[in-house]
Amino acid sequence: QVQLVASGGGLVQAGGSLRLSCASSGRTISPYGMGWFRQAPEKERELVAAVSRGGSSTYYSDSVKGRFTISRDNAKNTAYLQMNSLKPEDTAVYYCAASRLAFTTTLLYDYWGQGTQVTVSS
Repeated sequence: QVQLVASGGGLVQAGGSLRLSCASSGRTISPYGMGWFRQAPEKERELVAAVSRGGSSTYYSDSVKGRFTISRDNAKNTAYLQMNSLKPEDTAVYYCAASRLAFTTTLLYDYWGQGTQVTVSS
C-alpha cells in the first residue's frame, strides 16, 4: 500500500511561487507514475502535471505549462510540483497521486494523497 502525504500549500500573492511535496510513507514510489491534480470549488478535478516512472517523460496541462515543473526523487520517495508565476485561478486543493501505469495523463491513478490547499491572492 502506498500512502502519500502532500505538503507545501499555503497562501501566496499573485506572481509568487510555492513548492509542493508528495512523500510516500509506505512503499517506494519508483514503480509508479506520479501525478498532481487540483480541484477548485464547484469544478472537476483536473490533472495539471504528470511524470513517468523513471522521470524521463512529463505532461503539463495548457493552463500551467511554462509555469509549473513536476519532478521526482525516487531515492527520497518524493515527488514535487514547483509552481511559479502563480495566478488567482491556480487557487485549488492540490492532490498528488500514484499510478500503477508507468505514465498516464488519464484518471487511472490508484493511490491519492490527502490534498493541500493553495490560495493565490490578487
